[in-house]
Amino acid sequence: MGSDSADGGNPSFQVGDISNSAVNFGAHGTANNVNNFAAGSADPQQELLAAVRELRADLGRVTQRPETAALAEELAGTAQEIETTGAAERGRLARLRERLADAGPVVEFLASGSAVAAAVATLLGA
Repeated sequence: MGSDSADGGNPSFQVGDISNSAVNFGAHGTANNVNNFAAGSADPQQELLAAVRELRADLGRVTQRPETAALAEELAGTAQEIETTGAAERGRLARLRERLADAGPVVEFLASGSAVAAAVATLLGA
C-alpha cells in the first residue's frame, strides 16, 4: 500500500479507480458521492422512477402538509409518465424540482428526497 517516494521518504499510494463509493482521506477530509450516469450504467429515467417510488413511500410516513401533498401528487404523475412513456418530460421534471423545493426541510431530511433531487438535476443537466 505505502512505499517510500522520491520526495524524501514520505509514504505514498495511488488510487486507480473508485466507483459507487465515497472515500475520506485525513482527519479533516470530506467524503462525497456523486452519481454520473455513464454509458453502460442504469437508465437515468429508471433511476428516477425507483427514487420517486421510494420517496412516495417515505412521504406516507410523515405528517401531510399542503407542500408535501403537492409533492406527492407530482411524484405520482412522474411515476405514471415514466411507466407509460419510458421517460419524464422536461416540463414534468421542472415541476417536480419546484415541488421538491417547496417541500423543503421534509425532503432534505429524507434520503429518498435527496435521491430524487439528484436524479432530476442529472436529467435536467443542472
